[in-house]
Amino acid sequence: MAQTKALKGFKDILPNEIHLWQRVEDVARDIFRRFAFFEIRVPVLEPTALFVRSIGADTDIVEKEMYTFNDKNGDSLTMRPEGTAPVLRAYVEHALHLKSKVARLYTIGPMFRHERPQKGRLRQFHQMSVEVIGAAGPLVDAELMAMAHMILARLGVSAALEINSLGCPDCRPAYNKALVDFLESRRDNLCDDCRRRLDKNPLRVLDCKNKKCRAEVEESPAITDFLCLPCGDHFAAVRAGLDAMAVPYRKNRFMVRGLDYYRRTTFELVTDQLGAQSAVGAGGRYDGLIESLGGAKNTPGIGFAIGMERLVLLLAANEPGQTPGIDLFIAGLGAAAGNYAFRLIHALRGIGISCAMDMDNGGLKSQMKQAGKAKAGHTLIIGDDELATGQAVLRNMASGEQRPAAIDDNDINTIATALAAEIQPGA
Repeated sequence: MAQTKALKGFKDILPNEIHLWQRVEDVARDIFRRFAFFEIRVPVLEPTALFVRSIGADTDIVEKEMYTFNDKNGDSLTMRPEGTAPVLRAYVEHALHLKSKVARLYTIGPMFRHERPQKGRLRQFHQMSVEVIGAAGPLVDAELMAMAHMILARLGVSAALEINSLGCPDCRPAYNKALVDFLESRRDNLCDDCRRRLDKNPLRVLDCKNKKCRAEVEESPAITDFLCLPCGDHFAAVRAGLDAMAVPYRKNRFMVRGLDYYRRTTFELVTDQLGAQSAVGAGGRYDGLIESLGGAKNTPGIGFAIGMERLVLLLAANEPGQTPGIDLFIAGLGAAAGNYAFRLIHALRGIGISCAMDMDNGGLKSQMKQAGKAKAGHTLIIGDDELATGQAVLRNMASGEQRPAAIDDNDINTIATALAAEIQPGA
């Protein structure tokens, strides 16, 4: 039989690296709590139309990257390629605006895009997606960026915050015309995708990763020179808010992001430690998106996502892999000792101790090897003699020190409590 392997672009997360994932989640959840955000969990599958309406039919995600299929009823479904649209769909469907003027929500989970797998970019990837719905003020933009910056700082990840403004439907048309006029004379030097984008969505040309295209747009007009007065004031207030919180940033006039729904503030957190995949997190304001999904008119919103694979890569570069260990392994030698060990580990687990035993009652040498592989902090050895005397042998697996430990068949809960106290760190 041929060996079965994970699909290309899909990755198993093994026990020796899971501690890094847990740390990322723990830090993020703590920061989210401090900023008064609440978790929401949304389905992996959504109607395809949700992403076509929200992300944009002419984006690379919709045109090339979505996992889309028809179910048995003939309905077109898509595995979510990003987290914002599903959260906003849930916000509208459940009328969350009636519960709070401003919704502050986050979700953590897998996303799916059919891309060329490379370092930090998989076809199943994980994101923390954060949304603020119902707040239009520029200080919310600054607050959200400060929160993302705080998460990375707590994790010890160095990343630069880059910001831009994409204007609004009032001022962007003038910029689009100026950009098209600039690029038309360079059309023959652009890649096929950018020539197509020039006709459908010229702003996306600025986001092309092709080196030749990037060189062609180097002298293109800056969108910030075309902002209307409200958009200009908003962008200035965002920068003032970041300055007030001492959050460092730099302006990047080429940043347009890969989704059509952004307007006004956009931002990225970038690092030079991941090669071509420099963005660790990114987001922006999407006023008007909720209305397009059936929500109330003029509902403002802003959000960001952080790629967890990329954070884990950055953390793993500074830390070796760690297979998690257990507090105690009980080596029961013989049927009677094995029965006692079975009862004892259940009592220990009930009071918070992680422990294991050999259910097949192997020999002492075999069980000590199992304890070592399990990275047990201590091993309790129980045989017929130990049952008879009421004294088991407790071995510190790091130091090799052994000492007696009381066991009593009549009061196993008391024994478990005493044993738990003995194997705490430092005991």
